[in-house]
Amino acid sequence: MGNLSYGLEGKVAIVTGGSRGIGLDLAKTLLAQKANVVICGRKREGLDSAAAELDGGEHVLAVQAHVAREADVDRLFDQVVGRFGRVDVLINNVGMNLITGVVDAEPALFNKIIESNLTGTWLCSRKAAQFMRERKAGRIISITSIAARRAAPFMGIYGIAKAAIEMMTQTLAQELAPFNILVNAVAPCMVRTRFSEPFWSNDDLLEEIVKAIPLGRIAETTDVVHPVLFLCSDGAGFITGQTLMVDGGSSAV
Repeated sequence: MGNLSYGLEGKVAIVTGGSRGIGLDLAKTLLAQKANVVICGRKREGLDSAAAELDGGEHVLAVQAHVAREADVDRLFDQVVGRFGRVDVLINNVGMNLITGVVDAEPALFNKIIESNLTGTWLCSRKAAQFMRERKAGRIISITSIAARRAAPFMGIYGIAKAAIEMMTQTLAQELAPFNILVNAVAPCMVRTRFSEPFWSNDDLLEEIVKAIPLGRIAETTDVVHPVLFLCSDGAGFITGQTLMVDGGSSAV
């Protein structure tokens, strides 16, 4: 799939949580598509390592920011616009989960998971939309999860947050359609990243997970990257308010 062209040359794309996993592979592929790429993350060392790996020179900007903090989000977008002059694409990729049940979770734990997944997505989408409205163009894509539609043990609060992001996607799509801003989401099943390693690194557990996936494997990061880039492209110019399931057929079972 390396020869695919999504027509993103010169576009300015922000990838939250872009220092590792799906986010880093998104940044790499956007850069290969000749886009200007902004990655953000909470830890400076991770960002510096990712920026060195991307090796994109003036086409890459790495900003330390916690997406659930309004001041950090404001600073992120100020730096992006200061450097590149505009924002064409926002990819809300930040996600986190802490293994817990819903009933036994402490409020502080619940809030932490909700803030990282949902509040951060809202703050970044809100800020991006404010810039995009002025130019009457833009794309916002959020990474959700099959957990938004299928309850799973110890993934409950995460699933609640991701389900809310799907509704946010539909709501923002309606609000922003008059400004030619398209808002969509991509919902993968389990992806082979460090985030999900506790699950797929256990052979017995992996076997059980794969049983529920008709294609017979979990997703790789590239399986998520290309659907996201399609939604950024002109080929998706009449698609908004949708959640694209990238789950190997799991939701069809």
